[in-house]
Amino acid sequence: MPTLFEKIIAGDLPATVLYRDPRVVAFLDIRPAAPVHILIVPTKPIPTANDIADDDESLIGHMFIVARDLARQQGIAESGYRLVINCNAHGGQEVYHLHVHLLGGRPLGPMAARA
Repeated sequence: MPTLFEKIIAGDLPATVLYRDPRVVAFLDIRPAAPVHILIVPTKPIPTANDIADDDESLIGHMFIVARDLARQQGIAESGYRLVINCNAHGGQEVYHLHVHLLGGRPLGPMAARA
């Protein structure tokens, strides 16, 4: 069964797409956690960070280049931004298709609560 992200990539679900190429699609998060909240998703379905293969190295690097360029386009590169990849339940992953959250547009505070 395809994930929500696979449906967005295929054009079967609507999304505000900011960037698309054969390897990556970037779109606005429907529940933003910051003024800028973009998801950068590989077109290749990779369920979690644990499932990244050695031959995905170029793809993962490309995702970070796209994130850098989007941060510049959104005007948050100089003030700062956060890139987040969640992995599995304890990591907060909700959609099991690897994705990078690009967050910015305000001070984001500490990355995680201290235990």
